[in-house]
Amino acid sequence: MPKAAFPNKILPYLLLAPQVLVTLVFFYWPASQALYQSVLKEDAFGLKTEFVGLSNFSAILSNPNYLSSLQTTLIFSVSTALLAMAPALLLATAAEKVVRGKGFYRTLMIWPYAVAPAVAGLLWLFMFNPTMGTFAYMLRAYGVAWDPLLKGDQAMLLVVVAAAWKQISYNFLFFVAALQSIPRSLVEAAAIDGAGSTKRFWTIVFPLIAPTSFFLLVVNTVYAFFDTFGIIDAVTAGGPARATETLVYKVYIDGFVNLDLGGSAAQSVILMAIVIALTAIQFRYVERKVHYA
Repeated sequence: MPKAAFPNKILPYLLLAPQVLVTLVFFYWPASQALYQSVLKEDAFGLKTEFVGLSNFSAILSNPNYLSSLQTTLIFSVSTALLAMAPALLLATAAEKVVRGKGFYRTLMIWPYAVAPAVAGLLWLFMFNPTMGTFAYMLRAYGVAWDPLLKGDQAMLLVVVAAAWKQISYNFLFFVAALQSIPRSLVEAAAIDGAGSTKRFWTIVFPLIAPTSFFLLVVNTVYAFFDTFGIIDAVTAGGPARATETLVYKVYIDGFVNLDLGGSAAQSVILMAIVIALTAIQFRYVERKVHYA
């Protein structure tokens, strides 16, 4: 295979420079600062610092509130990833069967992804507000004592649904692209052999879109850990009674509200390590079941 040749040897570096600069400024520099601050104890104004080693980490890992937030994060991330991927795959499969107006339906499905996380959270909070929400009124009409402002399990359900709804459109795009790449001859041959639609999906379609599903599993896991801060802040603010306080939201509370800069930095380092470990586990074990054509 011939290699790409650039007439100017500096051109490749100039093309890469913007992305490298963005990565250095917005990822590596904050990460290095978090690592540095995690071993320090600072006052609220940053006027006095003291090197404390790993004491911030030991204090965090022995804190019951942090362990509770870790459990909440695991439940929230798994629920959000599954709830965001399963309906997206179902909708993508249904959209492929539409004959007329296929592009129109796809456009409608993509729109929710353009909504900002905080706005998405406010939309769902308004719909399910226990005092004025339309859907809250309907739930009460069916005898459901709905009050996510006081009940932790209902608050968790609300933020999971809001976060998953925001991500469904993203997953839908990738699933549609994956379904379009499947040769129609394979599906038609299975239909001629007598395989039903369900059997065709699980034996032919799903294995062929496994790489896309694995990619989305990793992306949705990272999304649930990091990018759902705006939704949680808008809907529940971590409450009630820390029921929806995930790790990323606890970093914000301890760092910007309680002004524990060293402890907050240590929490961000632990959070980054957890996400890296989860991603590595997914690539180590889940990817074994993925078949790349």
